[in-house]
Amino acid sequence: MSGNKNQIKKETNGFLSFAESRSEALYIIKIGGNVIDNSEKLHRFLRAFADLKGFKILVHGGGKVATKIADEMHIEAKMIDGRRITDIETLRIVTMVYAGLINKNLVAQLQKYGCNAIGLSGVDGNLIKAKKRLVETIDYGYVGDLDNSSIETENLSKLINNGFIPVFSAITHDGDGQLLNTNADTIAAALAIGTAPHYQTSLVYCFDKKGVLIDIDDENSVIREINPLAYKDLKENGLIADGMLPKLQNAFEAINKGVKEVFIGSADDLNELQSKNIFGTKLFNC
Repeated sequence: MSGNKNQIKKETNGFLSFAESRSEALYIIKIGGNVIDNSEKLHRFLRAFADLKGFKILVHGGGKVATKIADEMHIEAKMIDGRRITDIETLRIVTMVYAGLINKNLVAQLQKYGCNAIGLSGVDGNLIKAKKRLVETIDYGYVGDLDNSSIETENLSKLINNGFIPVFSAITHDGDGQLLNTNADTIAAALAIGTAPHYQTSLVYCFDKKGVLIDIDDENSVIREINPLAYKDLKENGLIADGMLPKLQNAFEAINKGVKEVFIGSADDLNELQSKNIFGTKLFNC
């Protein structure tokens, strides 16, 4: 038998075994509300996403659409310290908008570009199971938190290895019939960590800046690469804005759990990820 794993074609229920797929690259790309809320930016991003070669997954939230529809239905948004409280009425809205309207629109546009996308929530195929957030000082309602057992990697690999492009909304479930609203950044990181043992996984966060900036007001001050030592120095010298710290902490946590690399950059530049082998800021271990 050839020693080249890429040539091995052992079949297991119609998909390549995990041992064989470990050498394949997988991009998990998360887009924020700034992309979803801008039609021109969204279509440009989706075209670039469709053009990416190889295995890929798209993760999205909901932008301002859910808030707009809630207002039209006279359902008041409840916020505490800037965080949305997901009561039962809000859960119904975000499920309809995230897993329905937005998700299917993204899938339809990707199909137009020849990308065989399949729209999913965490419920479908039992792919992402969450736990309802415990009530400590604040009751966030029907919000789901993830752990190391949340991702059903085998079923997800069947989809990926058979040519489908999963497009995940930010809706999960608890395995007991309850839908949960879950942060899309967290979902993307959990998917990356869950697939890392089976693929060469890269996690890509697309937002409204060119990358991690030394000067928040200067788009040309992108830090192209950050390893753990550089991250420590940047924090100690106060060169990272407070809003960026959680993203970097989550990124290095994912890397420490086996994710190959994490990129943070602008959705407008996604086509540079493979064509120029550079995109925003790259985070990696030494």
